[in-house]
Amino acid sequence: MTSAPLLISLHMPKTAGTSLAQTLRVAFPDPGACQTEYVDQPMQYSRWCRRLRALRAGLAGRGALPDNLTCVHGHFLPVKFRIAAGARAVRYVTWLREPVDRLASHYHYWVRDYDGLDPRQPLRNRVLRERWSFERFALGAELRDLYHEYLWRFDPAGFDFIGITERYDEDLQQMARRFLGGTAVPASALVNPLRGESGYAISPGLRRRIEAYHARDVALYRRVLAGRRL
Repeated sequence: MTSAPLLISLHMPKTAGTSLAQTLRVAFPDPGACQTEYVDQPMQYSRWCRRLRALRAGLAGRGALPDNLTCVHGHFLPVKFRIAAGARAVRYVTWLREPVDRLASHYHYWVRDYDGLDPRQPLRNRVLRERWSFERFALGAELRDLYHEYLWRFDPAGFDFIGITERYDEDLQQMARRFLGGTAVPASALVNPLRGESGYAISPGLRRRIEAYHARDVALYRRVLAGRRL
């Protein structure tokens, strides 16, 4: 029996992945068909730690993925499933958001309504304990070029689809036609009530500094936005 192609949906933090997860659960309703993976939390750990964890998890999962598993969505390094899937047919999808706005959303999410005590989130706990400002968060080495940190040993050209969060409804329909067998009903995104309709306030000077510091992620985002294919 040949397993169905496996859809690996990488949820880059704060790119509407929570909304997408709801859509995927509707698209893959059979028990065990759609799995969410949020235990890895790669950016909570140092670079070498998260890479080692991904490689170990990939090797541990090799040959162990159920035949009825057709979709995995969550925060993880995709190299993990490139190893675990072995010879199985796999399709990879992800979404990108303008990097500075993504960082602002990430920062405000981490400091909002959280007590800083979860041992599974050491970096987030440190952010609260040390009372990082947004500038410290955005210009620190810990989260620099987050997209590329997730894409270690995985060429962006290996994605079968990359959506743009700012065009979520339009791109979701394109993704649905290609991978979900038809149209999709967008789920409601989690929105910070303090953000306002115009987004987070970031001075032009700070925005330029952040763009320069995260130049690789900015370049990737702009390349995808311009051409929609790599």
